[in-house]
Amino acid sequence: MPSPISDHVVPWPDAEARRYAAEGYWAGVPLGHLLREVAGRTPGAPALIDPVAGLRLTHAELAERADAAAVRLLELGIGRGDRIVVQLGNGWEFVVLTLACLRAGIVPVMALPGHRRAELGYLATHAEAVAIAVPDRMRDFDHQGLGHELADEVRAATGADWHVLVAGDDLGPASVDLRALCAPPAEPEADRARLDASGPGSRDVAVFLLSGGTTGLPKLIARTHDDYAYNALASADIAEMDVGTVYLVSLPAGHNFPLACPGLLGALLKGGRVVTLPSPEPARAFATIAAEGVTHTAAVPAIALRWLEHAAEHGADALRTLRVLQVGGARIADEPARKVKPTLGATLQQVFGMAEGLLNYTRLDDPDDMICTTQGRPLSPADEVRLVDELDNDVPEGEPGLLLTRGPYTPRGYYKAAEQNARAFSADGWYRSGDICRRTPEGNLIVEGRDKDMINRGGEKISAEEVENLIYQLPAVGQVAAVAMPDSVLGERVCVYVVPRPGASMTLEDIRAWMEGSGVARFKIPEHLVIVEELVSTKVGKIDKKALRADIAHRLSAQTGT
Repeated sequence: MPSPISDHVVPWPDAEARRYAAEGYWAGVPLGHLLREVAGRTPGAPALIDPVAGLRLTHAELAERADAAAVRLLELGIGRGDRIVVQLGNGWEFVVLTLACLRAGIVPVMALPGHRRAELGYLATHAEAVAIAVPDRMRDFDHQGLGHELADEVRAATGADWHVLVAGDDLGPASVDLRALCAPPAEPEADRARLDASGPGSRDVAVFLLSGGTTGLPKLIARTHDDYAYNALASADIAEMDVGTVYLVSLPAGHNFPLACPGLLGALLKGGRVVTLPSPEPARAFATIAAEGVTHTAAVPAIALRWLEHAAEHGADALRTLRVLQVGGARIADEPARKVKPTLGATLQQVFGMAEGLLNYTRLDDPDDMICTTQGRPLSPADEVRLVDELDNDVPEGEPGLLLTRGPYTPRGYYKAAEQNARAFSADGWYRSGDICRRTPEGNLIVEGRDKDMINRGGEKISAEEVENLIYQLPAVGQVAAVAMPDSVLGERVCVYVVPRPGASMTLEDIRAWMEGSGVARFKIPEHLVIVEELVSTKVGKIDKKALRADIAHRLSAQTGT
């Protein structure tokens, strides 16, 4: 049996929890119940559209399917507090399963589509999951087969039963048909009554999000029903969502940004509708926006740039209904930010935040210069933000500093991670984000960079240490340092500096083949290699990553002549 979540979750202090509840930040109602209430108010309104599957559900139909799936999960033996690793593409199955988990108190662990054996095995073990939900195949990868390999390993190690829930047409005999599990109910009122009587509490964990991670594989972020509902609803207010909102989710839905900032949960909680799309590829996304009357969507900077290029070449008539384009995951440069409104016709909303909590938004009525040159200001009046130096002293106004934060939707620690918590959280609950920011006189933040050893590739956060640990397993490698190299499309890519062992040689293809064979996500695989005789060090003998980042930026600049 998996250990109870509560044994490993760091709670908010009692005084703070009481204050957040008394001041109305925490509603005291589980997320699944809030969504059920929306369905009761607007049962016939459109809620979920999956153009690829040809499926359209009203709020009542979506709620009934979620309830039915929740009951079927319970009947499989997956109960309140149990964890399911969820690795599904953007489609109706992801939405129904997520809502089912919220109703039953089952906790989804939001894996990413690019994760492979290394990441999924770690998540399943660390979360003590009892099941995994995967597609049969996606982009020519056999997710179903890998799911059963993990299941066999868990059963062999623990003797416990383990379920593989599969969405697709080609199901193996040992797979649970996820589409059948999410089918319409036979007895909707009975399902609802059962869940209303036995669902989770509002202080229970609703979902596990993944940290960007700077020290190896991702840490798990336990978000409660209270804090995550506030996260989604307050974000929806700032994005000006309402019953007329049509939200397109084309980024991976398991990310915090398209899930609840305000994301698909915010749109549904406001009574709006959600449209799913497997990818944000411009031609298909533009056509879907036109066909479904999309009003809001989210993109990372690399996608926003592709949309700008597509609109410049083909026009933006398809985007007539698009009111708000949120851009986050990484900082968008000022120049393309200024092109969003005149080129795409939508108001840019910059979003700077983290799955660990704090969210900053530019407001839709902010001056254009503020929207295009800052990353917004905190979501909540209860958000506490400090910018400090290396000794945790507050820096003067206007000076860059390390961002510390705490508040009603910023948890006080990672799940089952005492060592990391000691580094990432202060004794009085401040989360050390690792971001270096400046604050404008108006209170907006401008992101200057990171103090942590992390690479942000198009919004995917990659631990340099994880990449290095894998490459050190190659016999030809004497020393290795992974750093971010600048990229005009993705913001950053992975570059590695390698000192080969005497007499050995090394190519980028060697490294890429080794890492791919190790079963790590492809976005972590290096895209540039620099062979050096030694790695430059700081005065205290540490590898000087700052100097290496400057070196690769200089090398790239020399190549392009810029």
